Amino acid sequence: MIPAAFEYYRPKDMAGVLSVLVEHGDDARVLAGGHSLIPMMKLRMAEVPHLIDLQDVEGLRGISVDGNTVRIGAMTTQNEIINDDQLVAAAPIMREAALQIADPQVRYMGTVGGNVANGDPGNDMPGLMQCLDATFHLVGPDGEREVAARDFYEAAYMTDRDDDEVLTAVSFSSTVGGYAYEKQKRKIGDYATAAAAVLLVKDGDTCTSASIAMTNLSDTPIYSEAAGAALVGTSLDDAAVSAAIDAMLGDIDPTQDNRGPIEFKRHAASTILRRAITNAWSRT
Repeated sequence: MIPAAFEYYRPKDMAGVLSVLVEHGDDARVLAGGHSLIPMMKLRMAEVPHLIDLQDVEGLRGISVDGNTVRIGAMTTQNEIINDDQLVAAAPIMREAALQIADPQVRYMGTVGGNVANGDPGNDMPGLMQCLDATFHLVGPDGEREVAARDFYEAAYMTDRDDDEVLTAVSFSSTVGGYAYEKQKRKIGDYATAAAAVLLVKDGDTCTSASIAMTNLSDTPIYSEAAGAALVGTSLDDAAVSAAIDAMLGDIDPTQDNRGPIEFKRHAASTILRRAITNAWSRT
Protein backbone atom coordinates (compact mmCIF):
# COMPACT_ATOMS: atom_id res chain seq x y z
CA MET A 1 0.00 0.00 0.00
CA ILE A 2 0.93 3.67 -0.26
CA PRO A 3 1.13 5.89 2.84
CA ALA A 4 -1.23 8.80 3.28
CA ALA A 5 0.19 12.13 2.14
CA PHE A 6 2.72 13.71 4.48
CA GLU A 7 5.15 16.61 4.71
CA TYR A 8 8.82 15.55 4.78
CA TYR A 9 11.50 17.41 6.77
CA ARG A 10 15.26 16.78 6.88
CA PRO A 11 16.74 19.25 9.38
CA LYS A 12 20.47 19.60 9.99
CA ASP A 13 20.36 20.12 13.74
CA MET A 14 18.28 19.27 16.80
CA ALA A 15 16.87 22.79 17.00
CA GLY A 16 15.27 22.22 13.61
CA VAL A 17 13.83 18.88 14.72
CA LEU A 18 12.34 20.32 17.89
CA SER A 19 10.82 23.30 16.11
CA VAL A 20 8.79 20.98 13.86
CA LEU A 21 7.77 18.80 16.81
CA VAL A 22 6.61 21.81 18.80
CA GLU A 23 4.76 23.32 15.86
CA HIS A 24 2.86 20.19 14.86
CA GLY A 25 2.57 18.24 18.12
CA ASP A 26 0.97 14.80 17.76
CA ASP A 27 0.93 15.16 13.97
CA ALA A 28 4.73 14.98 13.77
CA ARG A 29 7.01 11.95 14.16
CA VAL A 30 10.74 11.48 13.86
CA LEU A 31 12.22 8.87 11.53
CA ALA A 32 15.42 6.99 12.34
CA GLY A 33 16.09 3.85 10.28
CA GLY A 34 12.44 3.59 9.23
CA HIS A 35 12.02 -0.18 9.54
CA SER A 36 9.15 0.10 12.02
CA LEU A 37 7.47 3.37 11.11
CA ILE A 38 7.47 3.18 7.30
CA PRO A 39 5.73 -0.24 7.12
CA MET A 40 3.09 1.00 9.59
CA MET A 41 2.54 4.08 7.43
CA LYS A 42 2.26 1.97 4.26
CA LEU A 43 -0.30 -0.29 5.92
CA ARG A 44 -2.19 2.81 7.15
CA MET A 45 -1.67 1.61 10.74
CA ALA A 46 0.02 4.96 11.41
CA GLU A 47 -0.81 8.31 9.83
CA VAL A 48 1.99 10.87 10.11
CA PRO A 49 1.19 14.22 8.51
CA HIS A 50 4.68 15.57 9.31
CA LEU A 51 7.68 13.22 9.06
CA ILE A 52 11.08 14.38 10.36
CA ASP A 53 14.08 12.45 9.03
CA LEU A 54 17.01 12.41 11.50
CA GLN A 55 19.64 11.23 9.00
CA ASP A 56 21.38 14.62 8.67
CA VAL A 57 21.14 15.77 12.30
CA GLU A 58 24.59 16.33 13.78
CA GLY A 59 25.72 14.55 16.93
CA LEU A 60 23.41 11.53 16.84
CA ARG A 61 25.91 8.95 15.56
CA GLY A 62 28.92 7.24 17.02
CA ILE A 63 30.12 4.94 19.78
CA SER A 64 32.39 6.03 22.62
CA VAL A 65 33.94 4.10 25.50
CA ASP A 66 35.20 6.41 28.23
CA GLY A 67 36.57 4.45 31.16
CA ASN A 68 33.81 1.99 31.95
CA THR A 69 31.01 4.07 30.39
CA VAL A 70 29.70 3.19 26.95
CA ARG A 71 27.65 5.74 25.00
CA ILE A 72 25.97 5.00 21.68
CA GLY A 73 24.35 7.71 19.57
CA ALA A 74 20.74 7.06 18.63
CA MET A 75 21.41 7.01 14.87
CA THR A 76 24.19 4.43 15.19
CA THR A 77 23.27 1.40 13.08
CA GLN A 78 23.26 -2.23 14.12
CA ASN A 79 26.00 -2.88 11.57
CA GLU A 80 28.20 -0.25 13.23
CA ILE A 81 27.63 -1.95 16.59
CA ILE A 82 28.69 -5.29 15.15
CA ASN A 83 31.94 -3.89 13.74
CA ASP A 84 33.08 -1.56 16.54
CA ASP A 85 36.05 -3.20 18.27
CA GLN A 86 35.87 -0.94 21.34
CA LEU A 87 32.24 -1.82 21.92
CA VAL A 88 32.82 -5.52 21.37
CA ALA A 89 35.52 -5.41 24.07
CA ALA A 90 33.42 -3.34 26.49
CA ALA A 91 30.05 -5.06 26.00
CA PRO A 92 30.23 -8.11 23.73
CA ILE A 93 26.54 -8.91 24.31
CA MET A 94 25.71 -5.91 22.10
CA ARG A 95 27.32 -7.54 19.08
CA GLU A 96 25.77 -10.90 19.87
CA ALA A 97 22.30 -9.36 19.96
CA ALA A 98 22.78 -7.11 16.93
CA LEU A 99 23.82 -10.07 14.79
CA GLN A 100 20.42 -11.65 15.48
CA ILE A 101 18.37 -8.64 14.39
CA ALA A 102 16.63 -9.21 11.06
CA ASP A 103 19.12 -9.49 8.16
CA PRO A 104 22.17 -7.58 6.86
CA GLN A 105 20.09 -5.17 4.77
CA VAL A 106 18.08 -4.13 7.81
CA ARG A 107 21.16 -3.93 10.04
CA TYR A 108 22.83 -1.47 7.65
CA MET A 109 19.93 0.97 8.14
CA GLY A 110 18.29 0.00 11.44
CA THR A 111 19.41 2.18 14.34
CA VAL A 112 19.73 1.76 18.08
CA GLY A 113 17.49 4.76 18.71
CA GLY A 114 14.75 3.54 16.43
CA ASN A 115 14.88 0.09 17.98
CA VAL A 116 14.49 1.28 21.56
CA ALA A 117 12.37 4.43 21.21
CA ASN A 118 9.12 3.30 19.60
CA GLY A 119 8.12 0.79 22.28
CA ASP A 120 7.66 -2.24 20.02
CA PRO A 121 7.69 -5.25 22.40
CA GLY A 122 9.18 -7.41 19.62
CA ASN A 123 12.34 -5.34 19.19
CA ASP A 124 15.55 -6.84 20.53
CA MET A 125 17.32 -3.81 21.99
CA PRO A 126 14.77 -2.73 24.65
CA GLY A 127 15.14 -5.93 26.70
CA LEU A 128 18.89 -5.90 26.21
CA MET A 129 19.05 -2.31 27.45
CA GLN A 130 17.12 -3.31 30.56
CA CYS A 131 19.54 -6.17 31.15
CA LEU A 132 22.43 -3.69 30.84
CA ASP A 133 20.64 -1.24 33.17
CA ALA A 134 21.10 1.38 30.46
CA THR A 135 20.15 5.03 30.57
CA PHE A 136 18.24 6.72 27.73
CA HIS A 137 19.14 10.33 26.93
CA LEU A 138 16.27 12.53 25.70
CA VAL A 139 16.06 16.12 24.54
CA GLY A 140 12.98 18.29 24.17
CA PRO A 141 11.90 21.94 24.28
CA ASP A 142 12.51 22.01 28.04
CA GLY A 143 16.04 20.63 27.76
CA GLU A 144 17.70 17.28 28.32
CA ARG A 145 16.74 14.51 30.69
CA GLU A 146 17.65 10.90 31.41
CA VAL A 147 15.40 7.88 31.90
CA ALA A 148 16.41 4.41 33.06
CA ALA A 149 15.65 1.74 30.46
CA ARG A 150 13.90 -0.27 33.18
CA ASP A 151 11.45 2.64 33.70
CA PHE A 152 10.97 3.67 30.07
CA TYR A 153 8.39 1.18 28.74
CA GLU A 154 4.77 1.53 29.81
CA ALA A 155 2.78 -0.59 27.32
CA ALA A 156 3.05 -1.68 23.70
CA TYR A 157 4.20 1.37 21.71
CA MET A 158 3.83 3.55 24.82
CA THR A 159 6.92 4.91 26.55
CA ASP A 160 8.00 7.66 28.92
CA ARG A 161 9.15 9.77 25.94
CA ASP A 162 6.97 12.83 25.36
CA ASP A 163 5.75 13.54 21.82
CA ASP A 164 8.03 16.55 21.52
CA GLU A 165 11.14 14.73 22.77
CA VAL A 166 13.83 12.89 20.80
CA LEU A 167 16.00 10.05 22.07
CA THR A 168 19.59 11.09 21.35
CA ALA A 169 21.73 8.34 22.91
CA VAL A 170 21.90 5.33 25.20
CA SER A 171 24.60 4.76 27.79
CA PHE A 172 25.56 1.96 30.16
CA SER A 173 28.50 0.55 32.08
CA SER A 174 30.86 -1.84 30.36
CA THR A 175 30.19 -5.45 31.26
CA VAL A 176 32.25 -7.98 33.15
CA GLY A 177 31.72 -11.70 33.47
CA GLY A 178 29.60 -13.90 31.27
CA TYR A 179 26.95 -12.86 28.77
CA ALA A 180 24.47 -14.36 26.33
CA TYR A 181 21.65 -13.23 24.08
CA GLU A 182 19.52 -16.15 22.92
CA LYS A 183 16.60 -15.85 20.53
CA GLN A 184 13.99 -18.26 19.19
CA LYS A 185 12.26 -17.16 15.99
CA ARG A 186 10.27 -18.74 13.18
CA LYS A 187 12.73 -17.81 10.42
CA ILE A 188 15.70 -15.59 9.67
CA GLY A 189 14.70 -11.94 9.88
CA ASP A 190 11.68 -12.51 12.11
CA TYR A 191 10.91 -11.00 15.48
CA ALA A 192 11.57 -13.27 18.45
CA THR A 193 9.01 -15.74 19.68
CA ALA A 194 11.07 -15.50 22.85
CA ALA A 195 14.49 -14.00 23.59
CA ALA A 196 16.63 -13.70 26.71
CA ALA A 197 19.50 -11.38 27.63
CA VAL A 198 21.66 -12.59 30.52
CA LEU A 199 24.69 -11.10 32.30
CA LEU A 200 26.41 -13.10 35.06
CA VAL A 201 29.34 -12.44 37.37
CA LYS A 202 30.93 -15.06 39.58
CA ASP A 203 33.48 -15.30 42.38
CA GLY A 204 35.01 -18.74 42.49
CA ASP A 205 32.09 -21.08 41.81
CA THR A 206 29.43 -18.72 43.16
CA CYS A 207 27.28 -16.33 41.17
CA THR A 208 27.58 -12.85 42.68
CA SER A 209 25.48 -10.88 40.20
CA ALA A 210 22.81 -11.77 37.64
CA SER A 211 20.76 -9.63 35.28
CA ILE A 212 17.99 -11.15 33.15
CA ALA A 213 15.59 -9.59 30.66
CA MET A 214 13.10 -11.16 28.24
CA THR A 215 11.78 -10.00 24.87
CA ASN A 216 8.36 -10.31 23.15
CA LEU A 217 6.70 -12.15 26.02
CA SER A 218 4.56 -9.26 27.32
CA ASP A 219 3.44 -5.90 25.99
CA THR A 220 6.76 -4.48 27.22
CA PRO A 221 10.24 -5.96 27.63
CA ILE A 222 10.53 -7.70 30.98
CA TYR A 223 13.43 -7.19 33.35
CA SER A 224 13.03 -10.09 35.77
CA GLU A 225 14.68 -9.05 39.01
CA ALA A 226 13.37 -12.19 40.72
CA ALA A 227 14.97 -14.46 38.12
CA GLY A 228 18.36 -12.85 38.65
CA ALA A 229 17.97 -13.02 42.43
CA ALA A 230 17.32 -16.76 42.20
CA LEU A 231 20.80 -17.27 40.77
CA VAL A 232 22.82 -15.01 43.10
CA GLY A 233 24.61 -16.95 45.84
CA THR A 234 24.35 -20.26 44.00
CA SER A 235 26.70 -22.32 41.85
CA LEU A 236 24.00 -22.36 39.14
CA ASP A 237 23.02 -25.95 39.78
CA ASP A 238 19.85 -27.32 38.21
CA ALA A 239 17.71 -26.24 41.14
CA ALA A 240 18.91 -22.64 40.94
CA VAL A 241 18.41 -22.42 37.18
CA SER A 242 14.93 -23.95 37.49
CA ALA A 243 14.09 -21.42 40.22
CA ALA A 244 15.21 -18.58 37.95
CA ILE A 245 13.06 -19.90 35.12
CA ASP A 246 10.04 -20.22 37.42
CA ALA A 247 10.56 -16.64 38.59
CA MET A 248 10.76 -15.42 35.00
CA LEU A 249 7.57 -17.28 34.08
CA GLY A 250 5.84 -15.44 36.89
CA ASP A 251 6.86 -12.08 35.41
CA ILE A 252 5.95 -12.53 31.75
CA ASP A 253 2.46 -12.34 30.26
CA PRO A 254 2.49 -13.69 26.68
CA THR A 255 -0.55 -13.65 24.41
CA GLN A 256 -1.56 -16.00 21.64
CA ASP A 257 -0.75 -14.84 18.10
CA ASN A 258 0.69 -16.18 14.86
CA ARG A 259 3.87 -17.19 16.72
CA GLY A 260 1.95 -19.70 18.79
CA PRO A 261 -0.33 -20.25 21.77
CA ILE A 262 0.48 -19.05 25.26
CA GLU A 263 1.77 -22.38 26.55
CA PHE A 264 4.12 -22.75 23.60
CA LYS A 265 5.52 -19.28 24.26
CA ARG A 266 6.05 -20.07 27.93
CA HIS A 267 7.85 -23.28 26.94
CA ALA A 268 9.99 -21.36 24.42
CA ALA A 269 10.80 -18.75 27.08
CA SER A 270 11.90 -21.47 29.52
CA THR A 271 14.11 -23.16 26.94
CA ILE A 272 15.69 -19.93 25.74
CA LEU A 273 16.40 -18.65 29.25
CA ARG A 274 17.99 -21.95 30.31
CA ARG A 275 20.18 -21.85 27.21
CA ALA A 276 21.16 -18.22 27.84
CA ILE A 277 22.04 -18.86 31.49
CA THR A 278 24.13 -21.90 30.55
CA ASN A 279 26.01 -20.02 27.84
CA ALA A 280 26.59 -16.96 30.01
CA TRP A 281 27.88 -19.09 32.89
CA SER A 282 30.30 -20.89 30.56
CA ARG A 283 31.75 -17.49 29.61
CA THR A 284 32.33 -16.17 33.13
